[in-house]
Amino acid sequence: MKLGAFIKSVFSGPSNSMTVQLLRYGIAGLTAAMVDTGLLALLTELFGEKLLLLWTGIAFACGLATTYIMSIKWVFSNRNKGQAAELTIFIFIGLIGLGLTELLVWFFAIKLDWHYLLAKITAATTVFIWNFTAKKLLLFRNK
Repeated sequence: MKLGAFIKSVFSGPSNSMTVQLLRYGIAGLTAAMVDTGLLALLTELFGEKLLLLWTGIAFACGLATTYIMSIKWVFSNRNKGQAAELTIFIFIGLIGLGLTELLVWFFAIKLDWHYLLAKITAATTVFIWNFTAKKLLLFRNK
């Protein structure tokens, strides 16, 4: 496949290609990460670090909503579950991701005294791998 055709396949139309889906999920993940991290920074700068784990949870939920919308509209073309079951599984995967995020942010920011945004970026990288793998295997796999 020529580069131009490949780039076009990434940005338009449904695709069952694992490579295209991973690239799209990367873009969706970056978008969600900007929402998540931006909101975390806003809340923390406005209201302080005392409630950092609460701000982390709120920001994560907004990022999760962004990823869900982008996943069902653009990333994955196979939807094997009903909408209620799909959303329930998506939220369950997200809650595990939130748990991992909270644990890693706590460990890096509070225990190791890293800057909270560096801790968040480190956590987000790990959780990205979990989220894509779980969603691909549990929700959007080829029939």
